[in-house]
Amino acid sequence: MTDLLRLATAGSVDDGKSTLIGRLLYDAKAILADQMEHVEEVSKRRGSDVPDLALLTDGLRAEREQGITIDVAYRYFATPKRKFILADTPGHVQYTRNMVTGASTADLAIVLVDARHGVVEQTRRHAFLASLLGIRHLVLAVNKMDLVDWEQATYDRVVADFGALAEQLRVPDVVAIPMSALLGDNIVDRSANLSWYDGPALLEHLEAVEVHEEIALEGARFPVQYVIRDQATDYRGYAGQVAGGVLRVGDAVQVLPGGRTTTVAAIDTFEGEIVAAPAGQSVTVRLADDIDVARGDLLAAGPAPLASRELTAEVCWMAEAPLRAGGRYALKAATSSVRAIVDEVSDRLDVANLTAFPGPAELALNDIGRVRLRVSRELAVDPYAVNRATGSFILVDEASNETVGAGMVLAPT
Repeated sequence: MTDLLRLATAGSVDDGKSTLIGRLLYDAKAILADQMEHVEEVSKRRGSDVPDLALLTDGLRAEREQGITIDVAYRYFATPKRKFILADTPGHVQYTRNMVTGASTADLAIVLVDARHGVVEQTRRHAFLASLLGIRHLVLAVNKMDLVDWEQATYDRVVADFGALAEQLRVPDVVAIPMSALLGDNIVDRSANLSWYDGPALLEHLEAVEVHEEIALEGARFPVQYVIRDQATDYRGYAGQVAGGVLRVGDAVQVLPGGRTTTVAAIDTFEGEIVAAPAGQSVTVRLADDIDVARGDLLAAGPAPLASRELTAEVCWMAEAPLRAGGRYALKAATSSVRAIVDEVSDRLDVANLTAFPGPAELALNDIGRVRLRVSRELAVDPYAVNRATGSFILVDEASNETVGAGMVLAPT
């Protein structure tokens, strides 16, 4: 089991995402005393004796004034069993791009549902986005059970509705947990108010869920980030982070996009040489042959990805100016940087009802759609469904240097 779990929260406005995170941090003793004193002081000024734990994550002034989450708030905490990186993502539809950003690296997503309202449009939207981003593990957090008198029938209806949606989206792992984030029921400890529920509390599940299978490939992927040369010792190594599978000494690798072949002679770390490096580990690789390898190249062991100058991808558009055919952008994928031109905007997704509309004129801010791209030189990528690290990219406006789109490769062509 991995010792680090990346998770994201999602759900409609006022479903209690920030309160849930605040409760997790509070009950896991992951906040400082002065932070808690500030939360208690602000809560009392508002006339409440119950600490507003959402203040622990709603960091922007605009968020605190409106009582909503706008930006993505990242929090780090740990228990004796696991470390966590948690992203609190916005609930408003106009901040879809922020939700995509926060969930793009998550292993697990917590989708909150207000027990009083059940599955609503934003629930469907966020569940769809989680599935689109390749998140295989979902927690359905049926929150505010205290406001429906802890009724099992209400919980069962929500679970049935969401289960039908998850089946439609082909999400392989969904765990439903009834809770009250405000009162702390079923967050860290199981609740006596929910005696009819025999499953785990939220933190108990987060500590136990296994996600290591998502990074397993038949072969390894190693994007080269930096070339290390030492003229005095004739040392040449290639630094980077393993992006999938396990890279081992003795592995035959292709250097893409060129296709040259060689063998891994050694794998170096700060502590010394190792014989194997799993996905997520940063290492320096030495090769058996003196061949030309540069930043942006990809070392691939086993079945190699296709190197191509044409890509079909799902793109989440993040800029005010729309994405149209003919648009030119910088494309950054792993450690590679190329120029790209939009050949066609093939369709636009309506994430509310999970349908695609073919042949749109453009993608507007927060739209998601299928796009065909041509790039300035061959790019070695995997389909996003196979490897999220080597199947994702960003589009950058070269004039402003702003990130304007996030892409998930469907297939190189």
